[in-house]
Amino acid sequence: MPRQTTFMKPGEVSRSWHHIDADGQVLGRIAAKIAPILMGKHQPSYTPHVDTGDFVVITNASKVVLTGRKGEQRMHLSYSGYPGGLKSRSINDLLEKHPERVIENSVRRMLPKSRLGRAMMKKLKVYAGPKHDLGVKDMNELAI
Repeated sequence: MPRQTTFMKPGEVSRSWHHIDADGQVLGRIAAKIAPILMGKHQPSYTPHVDTGDFVVITNASKVVLTGRKGEQRMHLSYSGYPGGLKSRSINDLLEKHPERVIENSVRRMLPKSRLGRAMMKKLKVYAGPKHDLGVKDMNELAI
C-alpha cells in the first residue's frame, strides 16, 4: 500500500529562529535565501497552504551590497493614492535613510501575494545595526 502524504495543520507547526548577518552580502542573494525559510520550504514538513516557516532575524541591514549600478538606477516607487502622489527614490537613498525597507521589499516580492504571504512577512525581523532587541537565545546562525 502506498504511503500517504501528510499535511501539517496550523497547530502542529514548531518554529525555530534563524539569524543572518547581512554585512557584505549581496541583496538579491540574501533575499533568495530568506524567502524559502519564511515559507518553510527548507523543511520536509512543508505544506503549501499552511505557514510552516521559521522566524528570521537579519542584522547589519545597512551594510548590504548591491552589484553594478543598481543603487543609482533602480528606483523605489511609493504612491499615496492621490493624483500626483507618486514618489520615487533611488535604492541608495533608501539604504541611507531606511536600510530595513530595502531587504523587506526584496523578500516580500519573493513571497506569495496573499494573506499567507503577509503572515510570512510578520516572521521577518530586520535591524540596521548589529544589535537586535529580541530575547531569543537559541538562534541558528546561517552562513550565507
